[in-house]
Amino acid sequence: MDFHDPADLHRVCAERLGERAGARFAALARRGFRLLPASAGAPATGRCRLGGPALLDPETPWPTLDGVPLSLLAVLDTDALAPWLGAELPTRPGLLNFFQLDPDLPYEEYRKLDTSSPAMYRVLPADPARAVETPAPAPALSYPPCPVHAAGSTMLPDGWDVADDDLEYDADRHWGAASVVLDAMDGFDGNTAGQHCAFGWPDTSYGTSVTERDADGPHVHLLQLAADEQLGWAWGDAGSLYFTVPAQAFAAGDYGRAAAQGRCC
Repeated sequence: MDFHDPADLHRVCAERLGERAGARFAALARRGFRLLPASAGAPATGRCRLGGPALLDPETPWPTLDGVPLSLLAVLDTDALAPWLGAELPTRPGLLNFFQLDPDLPYEEYRKLDTSSPAMYRVLPADPARAVETPAPAPALSYPPCPVHAAGSTMLPDGWDVADDDLEYDADRHWGAASVVLDAMDGFDGNTAGQHCAFGWPDTSYGTSVTERDADGPHVHLLQLAADEQLGWAWGDAGSLYFTVPAQAFAAGDYGRAAAQGRCC
């Protein structure tokens, strides 16, 4: 759920969930961004963009799976995003490059690849002072560069990313915390569906969580990419792709533990 005004977020939570439960739910808020095409009124945020060449340190090899190069999907400039994220960005990784296996190969060759491997998705950081534009080697697909404006907002989890421990609820009247949020926040949940977003919380209108949990809590959401005709990518039927990373790895700047998963109708 996306709110432009944090005060509005707290008001809505209190009105719909009550003061006590609303305060607990509001405490789950994270700062994030909607990624919008850059324009004269909304200039590109640093070097953030969708598509285009990667921005890699000179010594960083292009990521591959079974010898096949991955495709660059997006670059986030965390130095430019840091002022809004504040303490929610515990390390400054510089540039983050997001990759997916998406080669231009005949089906008979593609089907031999291990598309169940987590290595078909990668997140590679780079030093902004040293990074160089690196075009994708064949047969990786290349997408047209689209500079983006990162519009800061405050985000709450949609119902499917809420656990029972997150919220007090009447167990005799509800199936669980997820159903409470889905009922009470109707009209706000899913309002980032079909959008490109960074950090904050992902859209879970497909009916399942995408932020796994471990002993440190829910994984950190890094990037949500929706189907985009202009860029020429899609994930199933009106689907989206989500990159996340365990909270402990995020705090340590270890993006080698980042993972991705797709959801579609």
